[in-house]
Amino acid sequence: MKVGFIGLGIMGKPMSKNLLIAGYKLVVIGRNPAVTEEFIDLGATVVTTPREVVEGSDVVITMLPNSPEVKEVVLGGNGLFAGASEGKVLIDMSSIAPLVSREVASKLKEKSMEMLDAPVSGGEPKAIDGTFAVMVGGKKEVFDRYYDVMKAMAGSVVYVGEIGAGNIAKLANQTIVAINIAAVSEALVLAQKSGVNPELVYQAIRGGLAGSTALDAKAPLMMDRDFDPGFRIDLHMKDLNNVLDTSHEVGVPLPLTASVFERMKALKVDGYDVEDHSSLVKYYEKLANIEVGR
Repeated sequence: MKVGFIGLGIMGKPMSKNLLIAGYKLVVIGRNPAVTEEFIDLGATVVTTPREVVEGSDVVITMLPNSPEVKEVVLGGNGLFAGASEGKVLIDMSSIAPLVSREVASKLKEKSMEMLDAPVSGGEPKAIDGTFAVMVGGKKEVFDRYYDVMKAMAGSVVYVGEIGAGNIAKLANQTIVAINIAAVSEALVLAQKSGVNPELVYQAIRGGLAGSTALDAKAPLMMDRDFDPGFRIDLHMKDLNNVLDTSHEVGVPLPLTASVFERMKALKVDGYDVEDHSSLVKYYEKLANIEVGR
């Protein structure tokens, strides 16, 4: 099976490499000369437009920053729509607005091309080792047909409903992650300011009800002052903006999510938006005039 892949960024690059490791033939767009050369050496076919990607593959995977980029790749000049045909499938693994997923899928149906919206959760480390979670919306028969392709990049791949449902699940995920990281930040700052070693507090609570994947992934980064981006604050803000837009559309108040979004916005003003979202701790450190450490 030939897989087209568009979006060789922080997440897309390791994802596409895992597809190659799994034995899939890959067609990619090369814009960065160094990345292009790397994928040529790995045996991938490099083209220049989305239209060429879809024409040269059986299924196309996109991993792009947000809704406008997905619409441009699909519907823009020399986009996927221009080369779409019956039997082709788009698996959009970007995190975008659910209504945009439905709009794009509806347009592709005009050429009998199917679509799954399949956003992921786990960040760069889990993209590298192929253990992130995928939540998928679309036709169940299409999901079943391409399950193995998605599983080659992931630890879990779960079907959640019709087109758009994958991104609704991702919005729920990003809400929980943001609030969890904020809670971890508050707790560690409290421990530090109280004169108690945050590392010992972390070890004491991680096996109890407060334990979580977010706690284990982010507390050590906060204490080590390691804010290299696995998932940047500006990208999490993008997701939370989609969360809040969707919540307004369906009439669901999300006061905690809105509060964390504003804290991230304050960090953006301070220039931290390109750091990992564990940098949220810096907001609380600034309020308490203390820095968390081991």
